[in-house]
Amino acid sequence: MSVVVASRRAALFVAAAGFFLLTLSHAQAQWWKRAPVDFEECADAAEKAATKTEKTSALADCNAKFAGRRKAGGGYSYYDFLQDRTFDIAGPNPTPDEQKKIDESYTAYLANQRRSNEAAQAAMRQQREQEERQAQQIQQVALRTEVERVPVPVERPKVQQAVGPRAKGAPCAKGSFSCEWPRLSEGLNDLKKLFNPTPSKPAKKG
Repeated sequence: MSVVVASRRAALFVAAAGFFLLTLSHAQAQWWKRAPVDFEECADAAEKAATKTEKTSALADCNAKFAGRRKAGGGYSYYDFLQDRTFDIAGPNPTPDEQKKIDESYTAYLANQRRSNEAAQAAMRQQREQEERQAQQIQQVALRTEVERVPVPVERPKVQQAVGPRAKGAPCAKGSFSCEWPRLSEGLNDLKKLFNPTPSKPAKKG
């Protein structure tokens, strides 16, 4: 009788031990299959996918679940592509307070971008107006130059009389032909009258 009881106790002990080992093994397997805690752990698991398609799908799922990336010195960083800026965060995903700060930073970023665009547009308008003024000045100078190049009609000089007595009261250089000729001409006329007297006209009959 005691032998049977001992055998039953041994069988129960073996069964209990087997159940414990089976439970422990199952628990360990569940621990190894736990959900990843961050992107890097998720990506490591995705690398073990059987096919390339499964791997690509698993990596996309990791990107969707975890926004942060591990930092070398500890902690995580979050890259906001809208601002092209990285933010330090405590965990694998931003907390509500951290997300609020990121959103506020993005609002300030948009305001700065708007001011920069307005300043750039104002500078472009000013440069365009300056170029237009310079073009107008160049055009005015060109028109002025063209006007100056057109020849102005010059009054035709008066032709002096080549033949004839010298004008009365006009200055005369002593010894010049123009001054001596009138006197010589009068002297020749007197000599002609002397040698060739004018015949007297016959008296008219009454």
